[in-house]
Amino acid sequence: MGGFLSADNLKYLAEKEDIHTAHAVIWSQHNIDGGGADGSPSYPFYPSTEHFYKPAQGKSDFIDCVNLDGWTMDFICARRRGAIEHGIEGYNSRRGVGPIETYKGWELDLGHREVMHTQSIHFDKGMELNGFGWVTNIWEAQMVHEFEKDFICDAMKMWVTDTKKRWPDTHFVTFGEFGTLWREQYKSNDDWNYQFIERGSGLGDSYNNLEIKWFMNKEFRLALLRDWHKDNSPAYVIDFTRYNLKAVEPADPTPDKPGKDWSLINVINQKGLRPQDKPVLISELEKKTRLDS
Repeated sequence: MGGFLSADNLKYLAEKEDIHTAHAVIWSQHNIDGGGADGSPSYPFYPSTEHFYKPAQGKSDFIDCVNLDGWTMDFICARRRGAIEHGIEGYNSRRGVGPIETYKGWELDLGHREVMHTQSIHFDKGMELNGFGWVTNIWEAQMVHEFEKDFICDAMKMWVTDTKKRWPDTHFVTFGEFGTLWREQYKSNDDWNYQFIERGSGLGDSYNNLEIKWFMNKEFRLALLRDWHKDNSPAYVIDFTRYNLKAVEPADPTPDKPGKDWSLINVINQKGLRPQDKPVLISELEKKTRLDS
């Protein structure tokens, strides 16, 4: 487990240590904990030797170490840039199943509703679309000290109990176990094609009028957002990250030039950090893609 492990790290694990699963991605982590990254698929993939957020495109750049995410996010909240936006506190891109931002951030009642909402994206429609549902959740040991043992125990009991009650066939497994199962099923990045649909929970900045659709494969990831409360509301492209373009990881930081942004951003990015990240209609995407090629 590392959160952010470079392509060289993952290549070393696979070739020297015979380790073929790693928690090397924190999906949509941009501007959290002083930095982070955005741009990868949110479900497992084999990374490229060019960039640990890029799925390998073929045998020449293939690393045989399944790259796993650490915390499953509410996709609508994840569009945010960190925990404060436009100087306004209360937003948080990390809402989802994560106990710090969700259970502690919203307390047990609202937090649990958001956790169950986020899991439903993957265990209900996600099962139908992808053939399996996968939710990741790391409970850091320091939370017992920071948030008090009773609170953390109550939150974990609620999570486990209601997850098994609503989805009885759920299995709680380690990253290593899941990575091995996935690796046995998928031999390359040609074999997976992920899709997700979410309508906001109505809690906080998971706006219940928004519908987001994600499509992820080895060549690109694409997100469409629309207001489903309005008749004939068009879907806008809010993210189009091409993986079939050359990618380069940032240079190692120095004390004079520190850095903690390992993002893979090219055509359009969901965080809206650049002028070119303005959402466009799907019909306008082809022209924009030609200009950025």
